[in-house]
Amino acid sequence: MTRGHASPGLAAPGSTAAGLSWVAIVRLGLVQAALGSIVVLTTSTLNRVMVVELSLAAMIPGLLVGLHYAVQIARPLWGHGSDVGGSRTGWILGGLALLALAGTGAAATTFLFESSFWLGFAAAFVCYALIGIGIGACGTSLLALLASRTAPARRPAAATIVWMMMIAGIVVTAIVTGQLLDPYSHARLVAITGATGALVFAIALVAVWRLERDAPALGAGEDRHERAATASPRAFRDSLAETWRDGEARLFTLFVFVSMLAYSTQDLILEPFGGLLFAMTPGETTQLSGVQHGGVLLGMALVGIVGTLVARRKPAILKLFIVAGCLGSAGALAALALSAAAAPAWPLKLNIFLLGLANGAFAVAAIGTMMALAGAGGGRREGIRMGVWGAAQAIAFGLGGFLGTVALDVARATTGDTALSFALVFSGEAVIFLASAAIALRIGGRPGTATDDAPVPLAPAE
Repeated sequence: MTRGHASPGLAAPGSTAAGLSWVAIVRLGLVQAALGSIVVLTTSTLNRVMVVELSLAAMIPGLLVGLHYAVQIARPLWGHGSDVGGSRTGWILGGLALLALAGTGAAATTFLFESSFWLGFAAAFVCYALIGIGIGACGTSLLALLASRTAPARRPAAATIVWMMMIAGIVVTAIVTGQLLDPYSHARLVAITGATGALVFAIALVAVWRLERDAPALGAGEDRHERAATASPRAFRDSLAETWRDGEARLFTLFVFVSMLAYSTQDLILEPFGGLLFAMTPGETTQLSGVQHGGVLLGMALVGIVGTLVARRKPAILKLFIVAGCLGSAGALAALALSAAAAPAWPLKLNIFLLGLANGAFAVAAIGTMMALAGAGGGRREGIRMGVWGAAQAIAFGLGGFLGTVALDVARATTGDTALSFALVFSGEAVIFLASAAIALRIGGRPGTATDDAPVPLAPAE
């Protein structure tokens, strides 16, 4: 791989060689918040409605949510489209618009389920597939835009800002729509989902207006016509093959898959764990999620602040955070395994908070690193690379929650001991996180790996 350099002479009027300003980064964070706002309604609120109000088996929304992850295996294709097209903004807005429409359609399937299960399921199947396409097209292009236009020293903070704003969008939407949904009706759900989609799309439209034009890619010398001229029927296959031949990109794909598998496997079993072994009420176990997200936010903020302050002097800081976050997550899960034997005499909330803290640190550091590695191959390849890593993440998330519940059920059926079963599953997750840390140690150690202006932040410390 060759080292790229920013070219001030290519900057558009009003832009700087430093890439995106902090205001521009926050504007992209608003788009990520818009994504989170719609997704929480389709994967959380609608999930509850299907199980409680419609009395459907829990596996139905589980299959639909799994479907929206499954279709995102096509993220490399959408990322490549934004690479060779004239504008990533079009992909961002197009994907968000599709997500908003499909989310509203998914809410409307509640009426169909009332009259015919199979008609409702068929319509929901289509809507959730479109939801996955919308998330993938918008999210992949957003990350590619952020990666290609953010100065290396700002990447830790940029990743933190964008992801914290996404979480903020989820939280605000959950609180506001939760109040507006009562008294519940299918019509009210459809109206709120549609209004939310329209509102956040309008916000995103304003947020990205002229942003891409005014902040050209760092080190990008080719113009729009040159990029378009490189497209051909075989261009995607060639780009995908080129990305996969890059050992660094391939290794990072493995890291993303393994770490996200470990990250998501505990999602569906933490609340049952609190209820079965710590005698917590449904309200108390629900609060555990808030405690964990509080830790996640603090971990993200820590990476953003410290990473930005020392990134120029210590480019290996993101690697340090990734490895430390994976090891910390493994330690917190090992502690949860021990707590199964000590329950209820165990500081469970503190344990969950520390798990969230470690999760947040490694996750946002991984996103910052992803931004650095995305442009390391030279040329306009951020989209295809972000697509490959996004696909690995989506597959891992789809498998993680499912495998966690299956592992718990198998362990309980085999051992007949609930506490031991949870301990075994948490221990297994800890081992996966240890494997993630081992993989992370190898990232950035290959000759020739570079970013636009500086060594990849994952390069080994000197």
